[in-house]
Amino acid sequence: MAGNATFRHSNTALLSVSSVEAPRIVSSTDFDRRLASTLQRLKFPPRLLERVAGITHRRWWAAGTSFDDAAVEAGAKALAEAGVEASEVGLLINTSVTRRNLEPSVAVKIHHELGLPSSAMNFDLANACLGFVNGLILAANMIDSGQIRYAVIVNGEDAQGTQEATLARLQRPETTREDFNREFATLTLGSGAAAAVLGPRDEYPGAHRLVGGVMRAGTEHHELCVGGIDGMSTDTKGLLDGGLQLVVDAWHEAQPEWDWASMDRYVTHQVSNAYTQAIINAIDLDPDKVPITFPHWGNVGPASLPMTLAAQAQSLTSGDRVLCMGVGSGLNAGMVEIVW
Repeated sequence: MAGNATFRHSNTALLSVSSVEAPRIVSSTDFDRRLASTLQRLKFPPRLLERVAGITHRRWWAAGTSFDDAAVEAGAKALAEAGVEASEVGLLINTSVTRRNLEPSVAVKIHHELGLPSSAMNFDLANACLGFVNGLILAANMIDSGQIRYAVIVNGEDAQGTQEATLARLQRPETTREDFNREFATLTLGSGAAAAVLGPRDEYPGAHRLVGGVMRAGTEHHELCVGGIDGMSTDTKGLLDGGLQLVVDAWHEAQPEWDWASMDRYVTHQVSNAYTQAIINAIDLDPDKVPITFPHWGNVGPASLPMTLAAQAQSLTSGDRVLCMGVGSGLNAGMVEIVW
């Protein structure tokens, strides 16, 4: 039966949220130059990525830096900002889509590099671009139950390898318009890392309270976006239409209970200009309350929402209501309220 899954948290606070920007700036103009012959042959207009997606550039890691190194850096930064010792952490959840092998988990390296105790549970939680939100919810449930005191949620993404492979394929003389459109979304990705530390609210009365939220599944759309190490195949229009409907349905069903129509900030998953404007228009959000980061970071997968939240942290004041709104291919949608 269609409908939202609703949850509320009783004793969890967001103690810190941090991000790490990848240092190498890669412009959409650079991609256009590399694809110039293909774009001309297929009669695509100039500045396609910037015009269609609104992305002027994205970031890649420096040579020698891996996505899990960046996740470690983000995690250490978040722990320092929260004032929590590594020895006190009871749970580490890695939510990265990026991985170099199927096993062991990405989490084990991060657990080791952060110096977490052997008593700290650690594992990967993969749910496309919604993974970080899922990690927050799962960790909050464990804190509420008293099973753990502190949790670290981390994410590190590296788009370079996938984009290099995609660019090479799209430069082939046999590439068709259908091929290009199917792989276009891969060119919007970016690299970055983020981390959050959660703890018991009753011990941190001035911290940011996780109130709760809703989740909703639209898994009939599970074939619209399928990604692998070497590329991603996306039905862009189908994904936009399906994701938009999922968010709209979740939003309207949630309103009688949650009253999210007048939040102080709406922090959304960062995909593209078309997706963001569609969400704003469909549920009548104030665009001034929807921060935008995709033009300069691209779509950083599960890291994009917490990176955007971290960028907003200094402009939020005590008592501000923040709604985190995520969507992941599959499709799944989640909305989580935080009172700053």
